[in-house]
Amino acid sequence: MVILISFDIDGTLEVGDPPGVLTMDMVRIVQEKGFLIGSCSDRPMSGQQAIWDQHNIPVDFVVSKQMLPDVKAKFEADVYYHIGDREDLDKKPALEAGFEFLWPHEAILMPWFLSDGDPGPAGA
Repeated sequence: MVILISFDIDGTLEVGDPPGVLTMDMVRIVQEKGFLIGSCSDRPMSGQQAIWDQHNIPVDFVVSKQMLPDVKAKFEADVYYHIGDREDLDKKPALEAGFEFLWPHEAILMPWFLSDGDPGPAGA
C-alpha cells in the first residue's frame, strides 16, 4: 500500500510559525517506512525546500496550496493525506483535490508516527 502525506508547515510542523505538534523526527519515521512525503504551504516553494534541506529530509514534492491536484496527478498512491491547521487554507483545498484531511492533533495519533517497529504503509 502506498501512502502520500502532504504537510502544511506553519501551525503543523514544529519548525512552523507558529510551531505545530508534528516533529521533524516524525516526518523522518514515515519517510523511512516508505511513505511519499512533501509539503504544501503558503510559503514560497524555495522557502519550503530550504526547511527540508536544513533538516536533511529529502522530500518527493514541494508545492503551493493550489497545486495539490498536481501532486495527486503526479504520484500514484492508495491514500493521499494532507495535514494542516486551517479550515480555509488546508482542509478545503485538500478535500477538493481528493485528499483525506487530518488536523495536526489528529495526525499525531496515527500509528505511522510510532518508531517501535510498527508497520509502514502495507500495514497502515
